[in-house]
Amino acid sequence: MFEALTPVSQMLARNLDVLTRQPLLVCGLLEDNLPALLADAGPAPRIFTTDFRYFQWQKSQGMTEIEFGTHPQPQQAAALLLLMPKAKAEAEYLLAACLPLLAVGGQVFIAGDNKGGVKSAPKLLAPYCDLVNKLDSARRASLYQAEIIRPAEPLVLSDWQKGYALEKEQLQVCTLPGVFSAGHLDSGSRLLLDNLSPLKGRVLDFGCGAGVIGASVLKRQPELMLECIDISALALEATRLTLADNQLDANAKIYASDGLSQVSGTFNHIIANPPFHAGLKTFYHTTETLLTSARDYLLPGGSLTLVANAFLPYPELIEKSFGHCDTLAVNGKFKIYRATRR
Repeated sequence: MFEALTPVSQMLARNLDVLTRQPLLVCGLLEDNLPALLADAGPAPRIFTTDFRYFQWQKSQGMTEIEFGTHPQPQQAAALLLLMPKAKAEAEYLLAACLPLLAVGGQVFIAGDNKGGVKSAPKLLAPYCDLVNKLDSARRASLYQAEIIRPAEPLVLSDWQKGYALEKEQLQVCTLPGVFSAGHLDSGSRLLLDNLSPLKGRVLDFGCGAGVIGASVLKRQPELMLECIDISALALEATRLTLADNQLDANAKIYASDGLSQVSGTFNHIIANPPFHAGLKTFYHTTETLLTSARDYLLPGGSLTLVANAFLPYPELIEKSFGHCDTLAVNGKFKIYRATRR
């Protein structure tokens, strides 16, 4: 899954003498076994990730110095390596979460794909550093370095919370940096919400994001038993905030899961606006696994309902698993599919 080194890590491999002069705290877009590469060359790094899939994989590799959550534990760090995430707002957030652990004089490194926003490193580091050096550029990736001269204030998570209203549902959505559809309701979720039939019993919101779908179904039917899963710690926290702000959290369970791997039991309904991108890559694996295994997590008569880009070949996978696939609605970009366990 994460075995091959990315071009960014291949470029970093040329700079191990600089990177491993001190123990690193590493965060951001972790997509390979860079931690092992760093550990072989110097002090074992400490890893902080908001990605539960990566956390689980590194734990299985025997990596003990890894943390999953919205922010790292408050233990001082000598230096920081940020692997540039897809969203600039998430990069700003990760710096704000990690830099308070560095003392003045601590080293900060930012690396990333040249098309992924890494060239904004000097601007990102301007609040904390005066001089930002470009150490290397190779494999269409770049590495920047700077020294902390102004200490960072401790992270206050609520400072990073934003939101918007869903007037039709009479809901307030709470979001955090890097969470899908952070600024407004995406048209796929709108189409899904407009075409959901009444539900019953135990409902799974797969890839809950900011909790839009889960909050909407609970608003309509407060008696439902809702479970919300995601691999993103920031998405899970956004869902908690959304449900709590709308007084909908009493019947909801929110937890991290890599696909359905941490889910137990069976459901009356699974609803999903599944992930389509991971980092800078198009990513289908999680959704394809959902479509092929969802039937095993449904009670007889239970249904899977999802929204997907119209061009994706999901109906074939659904039909192979369920024996049928109904298209409930279509707009210019998305389709709503539903299948029932018979």
